[in-house]
Amino acid sequence: MNAPRVLIVEDEAVIAMALEMFLEELGAQVVATAGNVQDALQKATSEDFDLAFLDINLNGQKAHVLPGVLERRHKPFAFVTGYGEQGVLEAHADAPVVPKPFSRDAVSTALEKLKSRLPDGPSG
Repeated sequence: MNAPRVLIVEDEAVIAMALEMFLEELGAQVVATAGNVQDALQKATSEDFDLAFLDINLNGQKAHVLPGVLERRHKPFAFVTGYGEQGVLEAHADAPVVPKPFSRDAVSTALEKLKSRLPDGPSG
């Protein structure tokens, strides 16, 4: 099984590090992180990754443009947010939501859902 390559979009360094730690413990490989909308857009369009975990609010800027970019690239994604499902646009209501503060189990559940949505199916 190949480890899924993950893009993390999160503006709070401590949260990004905790998410990265959980993902790596769960067998994923974090290949890129972004902490603001501009950096996230650049990485979402150019980096080589399989799936993404996205914060919705990055330093006060809404990151609602990112899901569309990821959908065009056929990259499944989950939202990691303190807003819960209320912060997710209706167009992306089927994306897994990992509520902050998150647990390893919540990250694991979202990761498994995303892996099942990869174009080649689950890699395990």
